[in-house]
Amino acid sequence: MKGIVDRFEGDYAVIEIDGQTQDVSKSIVEVSVKVGDVVTLVEGVWKSSHTETEQREKKIKKLMDDVWED
Repeated sequence: MKGIVDRFEGDYAVIEIDGQTQDVSKSIVEVSVKVGDVVTLVEGVWKSSHTETEQREKKIKKLMDDVWED
């Protein structure tokens, strides 16, 4: 299962999974995970996928550059 970390609220991480947000206990989220990371559920723990996060960031940057191009 994959998702994107939307935000942290108290003891929960809010993760968007298939267009729906889900509150997940921070106790099962890897400490290094940050907002905007693509995460994968591996053996009951949400872990950051660095490669997919970088790809997502590049795609978003390109879209923003296209929108704001002079």
